[in-house]
Amino acid sequence: MAPASRTVLAWDERCLAHDNGSMLVRRPASEWLDVPHFERPERLARTIQVLELAGTLDAVQRLDSRSATRAELELVHEPAMIERIERACAEHRFATVGPEARVGPDSWQPALLAAGNVLAVTDAVLGGTGNGFAIVRPPGHHATASEPMGFCLFNSVAIAARHAQRAGAERVAIVDWDVHHGNGTETIFWTDPSVLFISLHQDDLYPLGRGRTGDRGAGAGEGSTVNVPLPAGTGDAGYAHAFAEVVEPALRAFAPDLLFLSAGQDPAASDPLGRMSVTTEGFRELTGRAMALAEELCDGRLVVALEGGYSLEQLPFCNLAIAERLAGLEPTFSADPLELDIPRGLRGFEREAVAAAADAQARSPDL
Repeated sequence: MAPASRTVLAWDERCLAHDNGSMLVRRPASEWLDVPHFERPERLARTIQVLELAGTLDAVQRLDSRSATRAELELVHEPAMIERIERACAEHRFATVGPEARVGPDSWQPALLAAGNVLAVTDAVLGGTGNGFAIVRPPGHHATASEPMGFCLFNSVAIAARHAQRAGAERVAIVDWDVHHGNGTETIFWTDPSVLFISLHQDDLYPLGRGRTGDRGAGAGEGSTVNVPLPAGTGDAGYAHAFAEVVEPALRAFAPDLLFLSAGQDPAASDPLGRMSVTTEGFRELTGRAMALAEELCDGRLVVALEGGYSLEQLPFCNLAIAERLAGLEPTFSADPLELDIPRGLRGFEREAVAAAADAQARSPDL
């Protein structure tokens, strides 16, 4: 495997301080049982541990960490939303700030660092680095301009996309392969023809009713939203097929100046919040496909940002596979370390789902 351009990584141990509390939100149940939240610090801590043990951290450049400024948050979010989150964090207790979105006593700084480190990777890539990976939490793709949602506070990738446009990248593409639909990102760019948003997700998982094949944007942005809802059980071959039949043609038609991946690794086979069957090698292949498209279309400019992924056993190895592929490193493991026995072939219902998405995109206005 030929080495890629210099790869940067951004992460910050201070993001471990973000705490969602218990999955049980009602008293006395939350006092009786300790039920850790799915989005918890070990997601990041175990990833960095695995990257360090594999030697991957020695092969990439770690960026200096930074926080997003208020002005940068306001590229996407309404001031009232930002102030609501900041006030809730200042109360130093667990608080619900939106549907399935919570803050803890020390969540404000991690939220700013999550957005800021995606911005740091974006600036490095725009400055000449081929690609980069922002390993951050809390995630962001469910957050809309006005409301946190689904474990997400600020929409880091959306903020970075607007930031990149101000820096001269006029046409930006976002591919979101999180198992849940990226409703926040979709809503933010729904009428904007300068941002192509493509979401591959488990059909009607979360949020219910979002991410349908026929949802393609509106007004000047009609056709710049592409949804590929996939049936439960879709595995490596199904995702690769979706990339080949829908993602790649849409990106080529759009011809972006910069490509983002909203990389949620919750399509992983062992994830507790999804019902897909993607292996670590599946994520490695998807990353390689994205890199090839970035090389073809935008001089290799590719920014990867961690979204979801809640299997503490598999997520770190999925993130390792992504980082290794970005950096052009040989795989540490030749197969998924969990030794999952997953069918690799493309099934008929997967092919039909991808064909429906491809047909809907073919009927869209030219990008």
